[in-house]
Amino acid sequence: MKIFHLRWWLCGLLFCATALSFLDRQVLSVVAPAICEELQIDNKTYSFITTAFMASYAVMFLLGGWFLDRVGTRLGLGLAVLIWTVASAFHAIAVTPFQLGVNRFFLGFGEGACFPGAVKAVAEWFPAKQRALAAGIAIGGASLGGVLAPPLTVWLVGLFGWRGAFAATGLLGFLWIICWFIFYDVPLKSPFITDQEKEWIEADQNKNVSENQKSIYSDTFISLLFRKEVFGLALARFLFDPVFYFYMFWIPKYLHQERGLSLEMIGMLTWIPFFALGVSNILGGLASDRLIASGVSVSTARKSIMTISALLTISSGLAAFASEVYTAIAMMSLLMFAHGFWITNYVTIIGDIFPKHRVATVMGITGMVGTIGGMGANTAIGFIVDRFSFLPVWIASGCLYPLALIVILMLVKKRSD
Repeated sequence: MKIFHLRWWLCGLLFCATALSFLDRQVLSVVAPAICEELQIDNKTYSFITTAFMASYAVMFLLGGWFLDRVGTRLGLGLAVLIWTVASAFHAIAVTPFQLGVNRFFLGFGEGACFPGAVKAVAEWFPAKQRALAAGIAIGGASLGGVLAPPLTVWLVGLFGWRGAFAATGLLGFLWIICWFIFYDVPLKSPFITDQEKEWIEADQNKNVSENQKSIYSDTFISLLFRKEVFGLALARFLFDPVFYFYMFWIPKYLHQERGLSLEMIGMLTWIPFFALGVSNILGGLASDRLIASGVSVSTARKSIMTISALLTISSGLAAFASEVYTAIAMMSLLMFAHGFWITNYVTIIGDIFPKHRVATVMGITGMVGTIGGMGANTAIGFIVDRFSFLPVWIASGCLYPLALIVILMLVKKRSD
């Protein structure tokens, strides 16, 4: 059976994978008040539990990217989803903070390969002129997971308790795995691709291989680490990833601890910033591709979108000063809206600069460095909040994207266009 426009159907499958990754990791954040009360977990211990996720996530971002480039996207990403699905379901039987931390560790171990795999798959199936939009859709699933997690988790907790919520969301991963192994393969091996689409993809991608990409084909893993582009992309991610991890793991606790919101109200409000992220993931890719279609160079198009995005993120620092919780949510949503434009073009730059067989590796390197930054920041947040308040964290969140932009403009200067 041949499937017309197969690449877009596969992009939808990648969208579902990133949605599952965020849904599974966000369940803990939403039910954190209930779990912390039942298992007697303070902010310091909670920060260690979430850091366990990020520790393995950082390692597997790097090793997962390398593994994907070695064994291929089909097998590599399929195994990654299997590992994190099992780990997510095992949260349901945790009875101590240590067991919860172990489950978070293996959840991060599997999820570390998700985004390198998604970006690699987009590079395999899409030419440069469609790559940003496809990448925006693929990674945009993360925001859907973030949107669904609060209301879905609160609903599941009401039906089955917080343990049942973990078990129920874990089942979805197994359905995805079946679909993945049936339908995904590279264009040359896919039994479902039409001859016309296969020829178009291969011809267009071969035509758009840049001189910079050709120079990287023979690079070893070690030599990649010394490339200025890799260093710049990794340093930028070290700066901006902590902000996103703060939003992922601490917003429900912030709203409960400092704004006095109930679990039900948290479920009603915390999906909004992630909805803004989902919209901007796609719009960010579309805007970048439209600029390129109008004659703007690939590098200029990506960096122009990122510049505007970085300036918008300054609004995040104002959330702590908002007198009304709805105003604070609006400021958070603006940050996430800007992040969607930012991250879509950030990951697309990797696909622009590096050849397909290096994309997951470079994505893994940058992701690992960013997660290390997030891990350190996450641990520090626990101490800062217990000793002071969330205010210093909010102020820092409004400064880091502009710093990351400066790094990219200064160091990531290799052109793929």
